[in-house]
Amino acid sequence: MYCRRHAVAATTAADGSSTAYTSTTVNGRVLSVQYVKTDFDNGVDFAITLETTGQGLWTESNVNASATRAPRQPTHDAVGAASLYAVGGEPVEDFIFAADERVKIVIAQGGNVKAGTFYITTG
Repeated sequence: MYCRRHAVAATTAADGSSTAYTSTTVNGRVLSVQYVKTDFDNGVDFAITLETTGQGLWTESNVNASATRAPRQPTHDAVGAASLYAVGGEPVEDFIFAADERVKIVIAQGGNVKAGTFYITTG
């Protein structure tokens, strides 16, 4: 198995918003999403999804510094009931898989013509 890293540089418009995409489609497990701050304003908001299915990878408001997230999704049994750990009832989570989809990054509150870079690691 190998990993691939997709870099997405995003620059906001005057109103602090931006929508950016991976330059190619991604495939396989989404292992992590890393945000590297250049000069987005403190308090920037992200909504990062798979473009076709809309499946969420990372949604967070008021981000002030570079950060990395390892997105996971809850699992279900064959009839759609949530799979839970017996102790505590916490959901069982597994990787999110992408199949020929771009990653879509929507930014708000980023500041007037500010920048940051996102790295999506798949494998």
